Amino acid sequence: MGVSLGLLLVVLAGPAMADPASDYADYCAACHGESRLGGLGPALIPETLGRMRGPDLDAVIAEGRPATQMAGFAEELGPEGVAALAEYLRRPLAKVPDWGAEEIAASRETNPDYVAADAPQWDADPMNVTLAVETGDHHVSVLDGDTFEVMDRFATPFAVHGGPKFTPDGRFVFIMSRDGWVQKYDLWALQEVGRVRAGLNSRNIAISADGEWLAVANYLPMTLTILATDDLSVAKIMPVVAKDGTESRVSAVYQAPQRDSFILALKDAAEIWEVSTDPEAAPVYEGFVHSYETGMVEALASSEGLFARRRIEIDEPLDDFFFSDDYRNLIGAARDGSRAVVVNLVVGRAIAELPLEGMPHLGSGISWELDGRRVMATPHLKEGKLSVIDTESWELVKTIETDGPGFFLRSHENTPYFWADVFFGPNRDAMHVIDKRTLEIVKTLRPVPGATVAHVEFTRDGRHALVSVWEEDGAVIVYDAATLEEVTRLPMNKPSGKYNVWNKITFSEGTSH
Repeated sequence: MGVSLGLLLVVLAGPAMADPASDYADYCAACHGESRLGGLGPALIPETLGRMRGPDLDAVIAEGRPATQMAGFAEELGPEGVAALAEYLRRPLAKVPDWGAEEIAASRETNPDYVAADAPQWDADPMNVTLAVETGDHHVSVLDGDTFEVMDRFATPFAVHGGPKFTPDGRFVFIMSRDGWVQKYDLWALQEVGRVRAGLNSRNIAISADGEWLAVANYLPMTLTILATDDLSVAKIMPVVAKDGTESRVSAVYQAPQRDSFILALKDAAEIWEVSTDPEAAPVYEGFVHSYETGMVEALASSEGLFARRRIEIDEPLDDFFFSDDYRNLIGAARDGSRAVVVNLVVGRAIAELPLEGMPHLGSGISWELDGRRVMATPHLKEGKLSVIDTESWELVKTIETDGPGFFLRSHENTPYFWADVFFGPNRDAMHVIDKRTLEIVKTLRPVPGATVAHVEFTRDGRHALVSVWEEDGAVIVYDAATLEEVTRLPMNKPSGKYNVWNKITFSEGTSH
């Protein structure tokens, strides 16, 4: 039997080589942007993809994602094309695009249907409203903290991260996504006000003590963006460059209310930054100061007043900060996962070191009074234990063994217990309830066998605890915080964090700050 020359050439040549850049342009760019930085869909860059939980990237490309606009392209691309495209998306961008004040301003969107309200347009206690983030389909549910009625459910940017932040009066809330979008929502009117893209890949946000400024910690570009909360306009963009010239990503930004400042953790530099939110902030001197008499200074200030920046030089980069109640001290995790370092923000240097094996998750730490002393507790991401630490002597008080590594701790000043999830491993369906006086586990809840349960938030008065069943067909379960009995169950789409207005704006001792 004869074989045609054309067919023979195809067989000898083998399958066509995949062209992932062309495939991206054909199948992805319309939703995810020509530069891979996002559009209707999220940014497809390693900084975003590497932090998202969910199905494998190859599987998403081939099969799509249910309940979204993401279609599957297995038939069009074939196995080799899918694999090549996935590998292409995992590569860093060849060039980081500009994302400065002009680009941020151009991204700003306002809701044309938004109508401001003079007072809450509902009857619930405005200080007992709780937001529940539903990561399954990128929404937030607004809950009445007394009746647990869902007052509203609104769409958010893709992949919310870092915890919403409320204005001091509890009226507005700001929500940030991994792609750097910041959304402003009016709780009184139950309407979105607008949104702006403050970065290309971002970590979290913090609001100033007076509610006027919102700081956005960025990985890409390496900046701190400060927005005016009233209209989401750019107030300042601070390139993050250490004293030795090292450019750095911002791991996180925190509000320090007593200090009237933002505190920055730097990913790539051995410094901590403090950025003032006080218009009358004293000058910051970073060089030599020559003075012959009291009150006389011969030096040039590097900055002063609003957004003045102070550097605190440390021996190594630190992440994941916990702050003492007076915000005089912070404790940060060392990169080796076995130590924590205490830094005094007043004198600007490290004052203690704690051996804490198993990667402490200090950002989820909580504090309370125990036998007349202030202690804090932290979970560990790689070991099944909780560490309780004296925040005056910085000594380990006790190690509490748990059923596995955990992610979140929560409590409330009006409850004798704190709650600890077991987020990782086979016991992810467990939630420990621990007595704050005896430091013993009093009960282990397993509300949905086999399902991940995590993250607790309390109502304003501490009478009820809200627990997430972190699954697509999940729920927020409301418990009586005294009897530990289930009160009600609210079906939700992969709920994660919950945030009570009162607990957040008053810096409740049982919640992370």
